[in-house]
Amino acid sequence: MNTLDSRIAELSEKYLPLARQILSESIRIPADYVDRSPESGGDPSCGLSNHEGPRLEYMKRCIIEHKAVRSADDVGFDEYGNLVWSVQDPDDGIPESEKRVVYMDGHTDTVKALRSQWIDKIGGGIDAYDGMVDPNKVDKDFLRRELGHLPPDEEWENLIFGRGAADQLSGVIAEIIATKIALELAPEGALKGVIIRAYATTAEEDNDGAGPMYLMRKVLPGAGQELVPDVVILTEGTGDAQKGALGIYRGQRGRMQIELVVTGRSCHGSMPWEGLNPLEFGSAIVLEAAKRYDARDGFLDDPFLGHGTRTASWSQLETPSDCAVPDKFTVRFDRRLTVGETPDQAVADMEALDAVSAAREAGLDVQISVPVYEEPTWRGYLPGNAQIYMGWATPEDHRAIQTAVDVYEGVVRPNLPTETATNEPGTLQQNPRVDRWIFSTDGVGFPVPEDDNGIQVGPTKDWVHAGGFKHPAMFGFGPGIEQNTHKIGECVDQRELRHAISFLARFPSAFASRNG
Repeated sequence: MNTLDSRIAELSEKYLPLARQILSESIRIPADYVDRSPESGGDPSCGLSNHEGPRLEYMKRCIIEHKAVRSADDVGFDEYGNLVWSVQDPDDGIPESEKRVVYMDGHTDTVKALRSQWIDKIGGGIDAYDGMVDPNKVDKDFLRRELGHLPPDEEWENLIFGRGAADQLSGVIAEIIATKIALELAPEGALKGVIIRAYATTAEEDNDGAGPMYLMRKVLPGAGQELVPDVVILTEGTGDAQKGALGIYRGQRGRMQIELVVTGRSCHGSMPWEGLNPLEFGSAIVLEAAKRYDARDGFLDDPFLGHGTRTASWSQLETPSDCAVPDKFTVRFDRRLTVGETPDQAVADMEALDAVSAAREAGLDVQISVPVYEEPTWRGYLPGNAQIYMGWATPEDHRAIQTAVDVYEGVVRPNLPTETATNEPGTLQQNPRVDRWIFSTDGVGFPVPEDDNGIQVGPTKDWVHAGGFKHPAMFGFGPGIEQNTHKIGECVDQRELRHAISFLARFPSAFASRNG
């Protein structure tokens, strides 16, 4: 470890209680709103996509109060609703146009808390918002069955429970404390030659990557080089229940929604021959789609990102009653796209199903399309994007990935306790693990078509070009185990949080130094 590595590690430990405090409050905040009526200032959806306002306002106050920016003018909300803050060293003697630009990105919305289920299934000891409230009432056997990884009982004081703990509020808090440390250590070179632009984005759970899409489509076209990223660090959780915590993730599959609408003819249930049943014909389509996936018929595989997938994920039935032939059946498929798969072909594969032809031949109307996301953000911005989210991969030999490996070896590994030498499943690992995500992240919002020249990308930016798209070098590093997310009992280990803070505080200047 060099001196800067040591100082960053020291401060990450010093400020860990502060990080835990901010994270716990960020998890708790919706509890002030979900049980109150809108008339009295409440919001039953507080904390979910497009309802992040109170949490984001709190984070903004923390950024200013705890000096994660030089000035209150360096933090604010963009038109979309992302919380954005920026730090650099104005005294490092390097012009802004020549500095490396490092983005940090994490989303602030969560999935539904299912608060009553936490109480019922865990035994009343852990609340979805308040976290651990009574250790004596916790059904630990249930949690060990439910979650992908938990440490031994004697280490539970390190856990922070609550909806969003692992996905991914802890990553955003790591950004806040990391920029605070980088500013504090600026005289020692922690910000030399670099601009950090940190983002706390919105609506990722419902509309993956839409926050970055806004940047790529509305902010960066025509912008100066001081705004265009050289590298993006996604602070989504990079832990795996078997492989270990805090991996360096350099890619993910893409994702899209495919909507199937089957419209038939409603009639009384006692004489079904008078109608055309969209539920029965639609169910046949869903069943065939599942069988085709099980057989991997029409799906590609990639040795790094894995194979493409398709699963029915949501449905709605329009019917006069439960004793009638329904009028319309709508179902959506979550389609994960691996290397070589395209959205157009994924839709064409659905069109080609035998059950689709059978429904149309019987006289039903079958429409297959990609839905458009039209829910306004908490700031009233209308995204209006097709629900297609492109996958990406940054080559392992890219200097961003190589720098990430070096930083792990510099500020994480030397500060791991000796007992981690056994490299137990789900725990912090001695050696940096370069891997990929199973699920989706904000990273899908950064790729733009290769022929899109709106963003002026300087020759030193070294963006990645693949499959007809281009994007800044991206990788993930964040606290949280993937298999613990979206589950009852979701939690994050503060030891991961501490080392994520160290990594994020050290990477920017290390990257700038590596690039000259």
